[in-house]
Amino acid sequence: MPWNSTTVIDARREFVALAQLPNANIRGLCERFNISPKTAYKFLNRFRTEGDKGLSDRSHRPLRTPLRSSKAVENSVLSIRADHPRWGARKISVELKTHDAAIVPAPSTINAILCRHGKVGPGVRSVADRSTLRWLSTLPHRTLTTNDLPHSLFQHPDVPMLIDRLQEGSRFDRKRAQVIFADRYGIRGTLTCKIANISPITYRRYIRVFKEGGAQALFARRVNRHRKFDNESIKKTLFGILHQPPSNFDINRTTWTLSDLSRVMTKSDQPVSEELISKIIKAAGFRWRKARVVLTSNDPNFSEKMDRIHLILSTLKSDEAFFSIDEYGPFAVKAQPGKALVCPGELRLVPQWQQSRGCIIVTAAIELSSNQVTHFYSTHKNTAEMIRMMKVLITQYRDRTKLYLSWDAASWHISKELFKELSEHNERAGNGGGPLVETAPLPSRAQFLNVIESVFSGMARAIIHNSDYKSVDEAKSAIDRYFAERNANFKEHPRRAGGKLWGKERTPIEFSDSNNCKDPRLG
Repeated sequence: MPWNSTTVIDARREFVALAQLPNANIRGLCERFNISPKTAYKFLNRFRTEGDKGLSDRSHRPLRTPLRSSKAVENSVLSIRADHPRWGARKISVELKTHDAAIVPAPSTINAILCRHGKVGPGVRSVADRSTLRWLSTLPHRTLTTNDLPHSLFQHPDVPMLIDRLQEGSRFDRKRAQVIFADRYGIRGTLTCKIANISPITYRRYIRVFKEGGAQALFARRVNRHRKFDNESIKKTLFGILHQPPSNFDINRTTWTLSDLSRVMTKSDQPVSEELISKIIKAAGFRWRKARVVLTSNDPNFSEKMDRIHLILSTLKSDEAFFSIDEYGPFAVKAQPGKALVCPGELRLVPQWQQSRGCIIVTAAIELSSNQVTHFYSTHKNTAEMIRMMKVLITQYRDRTKLYLSWDAASWHISKELFKELSEHNERAGNGGGPLVETAPLPSRAQFLNVIESVFSGMARAIIHNSDYKSVDEAKSAIDRYFAERNANFKEHPRRAGGKLWGKERTPIEFSDSNNCKDPRLG
């Protein structure tokens, strides 16, 4: 049952008196007074130590308020407010920034500080003021009659428009009409400003415009030709600063911030708030964008080399073959990090320092028309291995009339010994010694255009990363199986199959000058 006494304090006294009787049943009293045992024992202990005073309610104010502004910050805000009694939170915030204050609170925090010290608030001084505010706030929702109009508006030609905008107009039109009615009723301007949530300057402007031009001028769209947003001088200064690095203005940053721009604009005798700077920049089409890292070539003959490769591929005959060639590695055979599916509580660790079980270099070539990979293992990256690859391809594709070899601009890909071997072979090929061989080198620093890099990325993702091969032979066996399954798949399915293991390759196996085949994450 609830408390039976007239007040809560009386009920607590009654409970304590009953609880102190001999053989009192505290739990039964808790059910009778509809309170918890915790509350019951709390007031019993307070009564025993403090007497009747312990039954009164205590403050729920927290003992500590760590997020409250410090005294120094509050004193700075109150000092500026004392110098400028009509300034609000936003103006005070801007003034603190111009003074290079260590901590600049948000406008909402500044407003809370002012309210806490009685600098702002409702300011209602009497019951009459409260009734006036109540009447003024309900004015847009009432049906006005002639008796409701003040004497100064009798027979006024703009009364119908005022009433219409007061009840059917936009939020801003309702405020304008409220101001006119309140002024003609003789209500104090400060009360009207509070209920309409406008500044005294705006209030006086509404009164003046209505007196000079009537309701037509009052509700006309305002065109402010002097606002800073449309000021070309401010825009010119702002974008002149924005197009320079912050270091030119002794700011130790690489990118601009709104606060830095506002501070530099103030020093340039063009004070502008951060909000206005943001609006001007957005209106001009500026957006924050993160720079993308792109791979580029500095080869002066880039276009000529790319045009030749495109021409070869566009006119490639069925009895010709085009190969992209490169090396993968060297990489050490040891426990490799990578993503893996682990059970709850399991933590995979890969030692930073490990004893290598061996080293592998894979030299491979991919034939673009059939997606078939030819590979072998090398001990070094040199011209001898490129000559070896050329001989392997000549033997494997002896039924073709011409082979094109494409590789990057590494030194062993463009050596004199390699081109001498090519010339000697082509002389023999003219006498029935196999297909002719031509080179189609990629531009320098354009290894990312080499299609074989995409195959290497897929292989690394599938069988190198997250591996722990016990020997070099075991790692080579996995690589051999990967390429064998991949070649078999593309023989059976000439088009790409996205769900296969080799479908995890980063980019399509095709040549394009906009295609980045090399994934820097996969080695």
